[in-house]
Amino acid sequence: MSGILDLLNSDLGKSIISGVAGQTKQPQNKTQDVLTMALPVLMQAMKRNASTPQGADGLLNALNNKHDGSILDNLGGLFGGGVDNDVLDDGGKILGHVLGNKQQNVTSALGAKAGMDAGSVAQILKVAAPILMGVLGKQSRQQKVSNQGGIESLLGGLLSGNSPQQEQSFLESILDADGDGSVIDDVAGMVLGGNKKKGGLGGLLGGLFGGK
Repeated sequence: MSGILDLLNSDLGKSIISGVAGQTKQPQNKTQDVLTMALPVLMQAMKRNASTPQGADGLLNALNNKHDGSILDNLGGLFGGGVDNDVLDDGGKILGHVLGNKQQNVTSALGAKAGMDAGSVAQILKVAAPILMGVLGKQSRQQKVSNQGGIESLLGGLLSGNSPQQEQSFLESILDADGDGSVIDDVAGMVLGGNKKKGGLGGLLGGLFGGK
C-alpha cells in the first residue's frame, strides 16, 4: 500500500494541494509544505485514538457513515466555488476530535516550520481534514476494515516507510510539543534535510523541503 506522502505526489494529491491553496489563499509551495508535515501528524494522532476500543469504534463509525470517500470523486466541484461552510465546520470538528487540546500547539509547531502563521495553518487543516478522512474511508472500504485491528493496520500502512522509528519520534514530538518550539527545533534537522539519505518520512520531507 502506498503511503500518505505518495498520495500527495500523485495527480490527486496535486489537485488537493492546489485546491487547498486556492481556498486558503496561501502560496501553493507553502501549502504543500504544511500538508506534507500535517497529514502524517493527523494520522499518527488518529492511530493513537484508535488504540482504544472506544476510539477505534468512533473512527470506524465516522468512516462508514459520513466519510466514505465520496468527497474525492468531485474535488473540482468541492473547490470550484469555494469550499462550503459545512465542510469547513466538519474539518474543525475532525481536528478537535483528533488533536483535542493539542490542536493549537500542533498548528503553531507546523506554522513555525513552514514559515506561516498558525491561523493560516489551521485553515489549511480545516479544509484538508475531511479530505484525509475521505482517503481513509475509501481505503477502509476497499480493504473491508471492520474492527480495531483493521483500522490500526490501515493507518500504520499509510504511515509506513523505511525508518518507522525515526518517523514515529518525529510525529510524536510534534504531537507532544508544549508550544514553545523547542521539541520541534530538535527534529528540525530531520525535517529540513538533515537526514535526506535516510528513507521514510524524514527522508521524504527532507527531499521535498530541499527542493528536489
